[in-house]
Amino acid sequence: MNIKTELYADGANTEDIKKLSSNPLVKGFTTNPSLMKKSGVKDYEKFSKEVITIVSPKPISLEVFADEIEEMENQARKIATWGDNVFVKIPIQNTKGMSTSKLIEKLNKDNIKLNVTAIFTLEQIESLISLIDNVTPIIFSIFAGRIADTGIDPLNIMKKSVQLSEKHKNVKILWASPREVFNIIQADQIGVHILTATKDILEKTKLFGKDLDQYSLETVETFYKDALVSGYKI
Repeated sequence: MNIKTELYADGANTEDIKKLSSNPLVKGFTTNPSLMKKSGVKDYEKFSKEVITIVSPKPISLEVFADEIEEMENQARKIATWGDNVFVKIPIQNTKGMSTSKLIEKLNKDNIKLNVTAIFTLEQIESLISLIDNVTPIIFSIFAGRIADTGIDPLNIMKKSVQLSEKHKNVKILWASPREVFNIIQADQIGVHILTATKDILEKTKLFGKDLDQYSLETVETFYKDALVSGYKI
C-alpha cells in the first residue's frame, strides 16, 4: 500500500494492541476513556503502562480524564513521565466549554508531547497554531468522521489545517473517527500526516487493489451460500 499518511490503531483491547503492535502498517496508537470503558478497563494507570510497554517504541496517545483545567495539568504531567513514546491527549475544551489553550501552550513550552483532541473547526486549529513552539512534537486530532456525520464535508477543514501546519515541522494533523477505509485514501491525497482507525477499518486495507470483477463474483457467491444455508424457499 503506497501511502504517505501514517496509520495509527485506535482502541483499548490489550490483545488487539499486542497483535497490531507487530504490524508494520501500524505506526502508532491512540486510545481514550470511552474506548477503555468499552473494553472493560478498570485501572487506568495499570492499563496505560502495560500498553506503553507493548507498543514501544511506537508512539501512543493517552488522554487525561479530568474536567478541571488544573487537574488536567496534573494528570498530563504524570502521564508524560510514563514513557518516551507517550503523547498526552488534551481535549480542546472541558465540559463547561472552557478552552484549554493556555494549558496546551504551557505544556508545549515545557516540552511535553501533546495530542490535542476533539477538534472540529478550522478556527480551533488557527488559535492553537498561534500558541505553540516550533520544537516540541504535537498532534492536532480533527474529528473528520464526526464532522461528516453532521452533513458537512470535512475535506476542506482537513486540507486547510494541513496547510496551516506546514510552517511548523513539529506539528502533525491527525484524521480522527474515520467512517470507512476510503478515508485513508482521502487523507493521503490531501497530505494529512496521520489517520487513526479501529481494527475493523485497518483490516479492510487488505482489500486495496482488489479486482472489482472478482469482488463482485465473491459477493454474489456469499449471497447464494447464505441463502442455501438458511434453506429459503418460495
